[in-house]
Amino acid sequence: MTHTVTAGIILIGDELLSGRTKDTNLSTIAKWLEPLGVQVMEARIIADDRSTIIETVRHFSAQFDYVFTTGGIGPTHDDITADCIASAFDRGISEREDAMAELRTRYSEEDLNAARRRMARIPDGASLIKNPVSQAPGFQTENVFTMAGVPSIMKGMLADIGHRIQGGAKVYSRTVLAEGIGEGDAAAPLAEIEKDYDGVSIGSYPFFNQNLTGVNFVVRGRDESVLDEVEAKLRTLANSLTS
Repeated sequence: MTHTVTAGIILIGDELLSGRTKDTNLSTIAKWLEPLGVQVMEARIIADDRSTIIETVRHFSAQFDYVFTTGGIGPTHDDITADCIASAFDRGISEREDAMAELRTRYSEEDLNAARRRMARIPDGASLIKNPVSQAPGFQTENVFTMAGVPSIMKGMLADIGHRIQGGAKVYSRTVLAEGIGEGDAAAPLAEIEKDYDGVSIGSYPFFNQNLTGVNFVVRGRDESVLDEVEAKLRTLANSLTS
């Protein structure tokens, strides 16, 4: 396939914006999507605010082929994502028996208090996303996949999403290491190489540690034979700059 399939990622949570919690979900989702031929085009971290969530979900759903949200579907009062997703698509929301059945595999009836039953509230018409870690399901509403914010739980949910994704052209990459130089040393020749190849992007990423400094040249594109050619030119460039 030659077309680009796009995704947007919405990371929901006041704890992310305050810095109390460090996000890893963006990286996990993006790396998971790459071999499926889905390119992440935008990601946002937003607060647990009803109007912000609704507006962002509507915008991302219209803008991208797929949308992934994380956070805000737990049992506490500030877990409002499910209600916001329902509102974003003008749908009702209610406790669903199929979601309750998932919760009963983990909790006894006595343990299914009002707070935990909130995790069975699903927008009307949404399909469940299985949760093999803690059983409380996520859900898919049109092109939006709503998942937990806890990284291990979110990662487990991805197993029930892959078969729902219709990917596009895969993007491949090659990396060339150039030791002992700075980004500025390579900027002009990299631009010259890139302009000769449509559909290819070249990035340079500096690194520093106690023993080594330098730049990683990373070339990305959909045609592996073209990438092989560009990689050879990058290696020649790296050799010329470091010799």
